[in-house]
Amino acid sequence: MKIVRFTTGRKAEYGILDGGTVNSLAGNPCQHIKTTGQSYRLKDVKLLPPCLPSKIVALGLNYRSHAEEVNLKIPAEPLIFLKPSTSVIGPEDNIVYPESSQQVDYEGELGVVIKKPARHVSVEEAGSYILGYTCFNDVTARDLQYRDRQWTRAKGFDTFAPIGPCIETELDPDNLSLETRLNGEVRQQTHTGDLIFTAYELVSFISHVMTLLPGDVIATGTASGIGPMQPGDTVEVIIENIGTLRNYVVQQSLL
Repeated sequence: MKIVRFTTGRKAEYGILDGGTVNSLAGNPCQHIKTTGQSYRLKDVKLLPPCLPSKIVALGLNYRSHAEEVNLKIPAEPLIFLKPSTSVIGPEDNIVYPESSQQVDYEGELGVVIKKPARHVSVEEAGSYILGYTCFNDVTARDLQYRDRQWTRAKGFDTFAPIGPCIETELDPDNLSLETRLNGEVRQQTHTGDLIFTAYELVSFISHVMTLLPGDVIATGTASGIGPMQPGDTVEVIIENIGTLRNYVVQQSLL
């Protein structure tokens, strides 16, 4: 089942995407799944970020290939950081290239969306706390990351957390192919079998640090092949059985 959040121009709603049709849901899918009987053609709605996280917990260095790429040791436990809720945008939205940066990179990732409050959850229980999975782009001002020697500014700009196009509720997070394309050219290509810490392990670990709330997103880390984007570029994160998250890079000074 593919859960989306959308608008017809009047209000934001949740829905179930079924081919070219969006079937409206009553209320929040984290609480229950109940259709209203109203449906829309996909081409007649605008897709929004499929969830509204209170926080995004992201992972540094969680693919073996990326650890090799940057010549760093495999971490003994997950390396987590936060991205603010204000950085969230949806599919087909613009990533704004800030004037303070000279290098803004893409990082295509699998996102885990939380269904219910999670605190001190075991790995075995973790699956029951997950609503589903989505595409995520951990956009990063790489030069500011190196300059600051910590990641809040580099990863926290408005528009630096594209999420979408949907939340897929029925798939195996350990068995997915992922690509990132820049202007149609494949730049990242990986499989979630290369993850150092699995989705279930991440839910458990993070829930022992902070309470995860409904709609929160865990960005599971990026693979090798990270690289810069420029204003005018189109970036796509494509995950098997989820779909394509497409965004456009624009210069801040042009807005």
